[in-house]
Amino acid sequence: MGAALTPDEAHAVVTEILDPAAFADLLAGYCLEVEEEQHVVVRSSAMALPLLLELQRAILERGAWPRLDTELPGQSRGFYAHARDVQLDDFDDLAMAEAKGLDAVLGIQAPYDARELAGVDPQRIARAARARRPVRERTLKKRWCSTLWPTPAAAERAGMTLHDFAAFVRAATFLDQSDPVAAWRGLARFQAVLIERLAGVRELRIEAPGTDLTLNVKGRTWVNSDGRRNMPSGEVFTGPREASAEGHVRFTVPSSPAGVYVEGVELTFRGGEVVEARAAAGEEHLRAALATDDGARRLGEIGIGTNFGIRRPVGAILFDEKIGGTVHLALGRSYPETGGKTVSALHWDLICDLRDGGRLSADGEPLLVNGRFVGLQAPG
Repeated sequence: MGAALTPDEAHAVVTEILDPAAFADLLAGYCLEVEEEQHVVVRSSAMALPLLLELQRAILERGAWPRLDTELPGQSRGFYAHARDVQLDDFDDLAMAEAKGLDAVLGIQAPYDARELAGVDPQRIARAARARRPVRERTLKKRWCSTLWPTPAAAERAGMTLHDFAAFVRAATFLDQSDPVAAWRGLARFQAVLIERLAGVRELRIEAPGTDLTLNVKGRTWVNSDGRRNMPSGEVFTGPREASAEGHVRFTVPSSPAGVYVEGVELTFRGGEVVEARAAAGEEHLRAALATDDGARRLGEIGIGTNFGIRRPVGAILFDEKIGGTVHLALGRSYPETGGKTVSALHWDLICDLRDGGRLSADGEPLLVNGRFVGLQAPG
């Protein structure tokens, strides 16, 4: 990857490829639809400086109030190193006040160190997640979106140069197209057709090497994720019936929740609950996550990736779960709009790649075979 870049050098490399003004306008306009007098909180690190300054401009031009919440290098690790029990098992009243007062929130992943929490006791991470669930639930009732700004650490995690990773992000967000909003609306139309096909489906079956899992989605609502909550996006998702998951699944795409590398996760479900779990790497984190609370051993989501502009995993769940031809299952919290009822402080998306010998069937009829939709022409 070459010599380490200074932040200014990194900004110069990224902004040569990825226009922060165009990105900010897409986020403030299409994703959040910021309106006058709204209070918009933007959370990131100083590694996203070019985008943060353009977001301030874009939000102010829309007559709203921006508040930039910028994390320092080592801040998260320092919290877990020094927090006392009360700080792990409770939440800051100011955080709840902010969640109640904001109108929209944008989270921008821009890591200084993609493995910052690798050595932190996963039990401490789980405790803090449990304690902050009321704040998180309150925030999720507002308009929200998550995205990513390329940094050297994120590029290294992806196995790319910073230049190539910036180009990858540009293509994944459709900012390489003449009209990104039109491109996202085109994907939304395809996903609407896919949802029509899924309407009324009772059983989904996922088959792949090491995987044979069935889920019941009867009566549940499918959501068209078209870039307004996640940028990039490209998925349709719902909440499976809580006691329906039966079988075994092997997740073939590595995951890095909270900066902890987890690979080769295998889960066995009976009556909708995880009864066996193992991982080739990061098993301690997996077991701590499953012990977060009563809902953490159940599935809160099944999603189908539709973004064929994302062609390979990069170690960021935000991107990897959208890869066209994959499915992902989330342990823990359901999204209430799907009809799902799983309540948990955990929501961890794990990805199963169906592009090499995999199949997703709906009521016995093939929907995805080897990563391609059957009878549907996806964009890209």
